[in-house]
Amino acid sequence: MLHPKPVSASEVIMTQLVLPIHINSLDTIFGGTIMSWIDIAAAISAQRHCNREVVTASIDQLSFYAPVKKGWVVNLKSKVNFVSKTSMEVGVQVTAENPRTNELFHTSSAYLTFVALDSHGKPTTVPELILETDADIRRFEAGKIRRQLRLASRK
Repeated sequence: MLHPKPVSASEVIMTQLVLPIHINSLDTIFGGTIMSWIDIAAAISAQRHCNREVVTASIDQLSFYAPVKKGWVVNLKSKVNFVSKTSMEVGVQVTAENPRTNELFHTSSAYLTFVALDSHGKPTTVPELILETDADIRRFEAGKIRRQLRLASRK
């Protein structure tokens, strides 16, 4: 029997420094680098929730709002928003920090879906989600709607 887990158990805060290897000719970070970091943070959240290996099933609505410059600090915050039978939606918010001015910029957000895998690499059941706050309830309901839209778009 799987025991339900609270949203807070899946929270990940990941910090990266933007180095010369991460930037393009405009001295801003490659979008693909941010995408990779988002996928890693979200996968850790999903694994924390189900205590299983997970695989990325989809990335919805990845939006970039502001550039991130060389030498800045990138903070990624992720947590499980919604669960169904074998899948989980994880939300990730990315902020950049200018270390010279201490200004923070919301630079991107994304929703990712992960599927939990059993020891044979097949989808397996995930624990239910314990909603602890009003924000958790709001994110769960929004995640449920996004899941319905994802399923409808497959048809």
